[in-house]
Order: sequence, then structure tokens, then C-alpha cells
Amino acid sequence: MFAFRGVRRYILSRMKAFLQQLGSWPILYSRLFTSLVVLVGLLLIRRLVWSLAKRHIEDPARLYRWRRSLAYGTSVLAIILVGRIWIEGLGSIVTFLGLISAGIAVAMHDTIANIAGWAFILWRRPFKVGDRIQIGEVKGDVIDISLFQFSMIEVGNWVSADQSTGRIVHVPNSKVLRETLANYELGFAYVWHEVPVLITFESDWRKAKGVLKEIAAAKAEPLSQGAAEQIRRAAMRYLIYFDKLTPIVYTTVKDSGVLLTIRYIVKPRQRRGSEEAIWEAILDEFAKHDDITLAYPTTRFYQEQPREGPPPGP
Repeated sequence: MFAFRGVRRYILSRMKAFLQQLGSWPILYSRLFTSLVVLVGLLLIRRLVWSLAKRHIEDPARLYRWRRSLAYGTSVLAIILVGRIWIEGLGSIVTFLGLISAGIAVAMHDTIANIAGWAFILWRRPFKVGDRIQIGEVKGDVIDISLFQFSMIEVGNWVSADQSTGRIVHVPNSKVLRETLANYELGFAYVWHEVPVLITFESDWRKAKGVLKEIAAAKAEPLSQGAAEQIRRAAMRYLIYFDKLTPIVYTTVKDSGVLLTIRYIVKPRQRRGSEEAIWEAILDEFAKHDDITLAYPTTRFYQEQPREGPPPGP
């Protein structure tokens, strides 16, 4: 008990000595009061501006950007103003901060890494809110970027094609410095998509290929409008070059038949809808031709017919 009281007195005496280094008590109280007034004033200003923004801005995307910019701006302003209030007392605690900085760096390694990742996102802009990205094994649409993490609406996973699962995934900002990041929309907002169509060997594959070319031209070619202009703009920053943007049909032979693959360019969010339209057109057109049949894995058995007449002699 006496030992505990002695330790407590020692800690209190050291804290008092440390606070006295910052200046006299009246000066300390004045700085604390001024800092509190500044913080409360900035908080009121932030709420006032935010209420005005909500009244005059109806677009959710613009409103979100206003909210994030307002939060970042007031935070930076608070650091600058409060820092100016205490700047005179900072010189006396430089040694103290130096002693604990190493411990803080070790204890808050992940937190510091997340802040560094946040700074990287704002500086290099590998993605922004609204972009569809894949980082590591997670793929989704970015809906929020904060100081320590960013959030995505997950797409794919157990859901076919690139459609939403409904889950919100929170990813630490440090992942952008450690994981492979793919952006579906940065620079060039299109992807190549393929629809494989397998027909039997007995089918007229040349006629089938002609039918698929007509379907691709009607259903897929309009989807690539604007792609050439985007490539021209993206080529100013990245080495992006495509010789052919119109749909094409490739021919390959597989174990179960002839594989005809429609390859076309499309925006990521239109992949499933465009594939559905193409497949419906394929089913309608193939139904009109008796010499074109879709293939599937089959097993065939051949039975040898018995010979007529007496069995051969010895």
C-alpha cells in the first residue's frame, strides 16, 4: 500500500514537472481554453456548411464529395490553428516526444500504414468513389474512402457475372501498398468479354459462324461506341493500343465439337446484360437451322450386329 502511494506521488510529481515546463498554469489554462474554443467553432462551422449543402445539393455523389471535403478541410484547419496555439510550448517537449516516438511507431504500425495508404490514395488516385476495382481476392464498387479504410459493395463471389452480392466489404488502406490493385474504369472504362458457343462436329460450322457474326454486329458492336475516343485519351498516359475494336468470332476445335467464341468490348457493368441479349439471339437463330446444333458432353455406344448364317467352321 505504501509502495503504491509512493509510485503515485512520483508519477504525479513527474507530470506536474512536465506541465510546468509548458509554462505557468495561467498560460496553460489559456491555451487549453483557446484550443477548445477553436475546436468548437470549427465544429459549428462544419455543421452549418453541411446543413446548407444538404439543402441545395440533391445529387448523392456531389453531396458525398462535399461531406468528405468538408471533413478533411476542417480537420487540417484544426491541426494548423491548434498547432499555432501550442507552438511556443512544443520546444520544451521535443525530447519527450523523441523518447516515445519509437514506441508509438511500433505499437501503431498498422494504423500508420493505413494513414500512409490513405495519403497514397489521395495523391496517386489509383481509384475514386464509384470505381469498380479488385484488390487481392476482393472485387467491388468503391462507396467510401476514409482515413483508415475504404469500403466497397462486393460484386462476383458466389453471384454469377459481375453483379452485386449486397455485402459491404471494408478494406484497410494499407492494402493498396501491399496487394495487386486492378481498376476496371481508370483510363479505359471498357473490358473485353467473350461468349463461347460450342456446336457439334456434324453442324455446318461455317454457317454458324456467319450467324454469330451477324448477332455480334447487331448486339455487341453498339456497346463499343466511345471506346476509340477513350483509347486515344488513355494513350496520352498509358501505353494502351488496340488494333481492332469491332466484335470478332474465333474458331477452335474442342473434344465435344467446334467452339465459336464471340469476343467484343463492353463496359464492365454491362457484361451480364449484353451476354444475355447475345445468347437469346443465338438460341432464336439456331432454332431456325436444322444443320446447326449446340454441343454438350455425350457418350455414344455402338453395338455390333450379329452375322447371318452358320458360324464359321474350325
